[in-house]
Amino acid sequence: QVRLVESGGGLVQAGGSLRLSCAASGGTFSRYAMGWFRQAPGKEREFVAAIIRSGGRTYYVDSVKGRFTISRDNAKNTVYLQMNSLKPEDTAVYYCAAKTSDIAITTSFDYWGQGTQVTVSS
Repeated sequence: QVRLVESGGGLVQAGGSLRLSCAASGGTFSRYAMGWFRQAPGKEREFVAAIIRSGGRTYYVDSVKGRFTISRDNAKNTVYLQMNSLKPEDTAVYYCAAKTSDIAITTSFDYWGQGTQVTVSS
């Protein structure tokens, strides 16, 4: 069973940048498709970005396209979320997730991290 630990969250002004990292352990990292989700106060958790096992294809929710970039380093067992041009509406707890299939990659993840808070001030 894979264990996921996020880091890199914090407080940033609107227009700023943050890079989230998610370190995986306990499994063969390259066998997992990886995703980032977020949950704002009072809202349901939503899909943000995902990357297939090989890293050859990525997916994004429309609201972050052109601003966020997901990437992975299979040698370091780590997935990243580079967030640029941050907006106050990006404020949320961000969760890393893993699944053993590239199918239906925006849903049905099996493993989750504990989350990291991102706060964007206006």
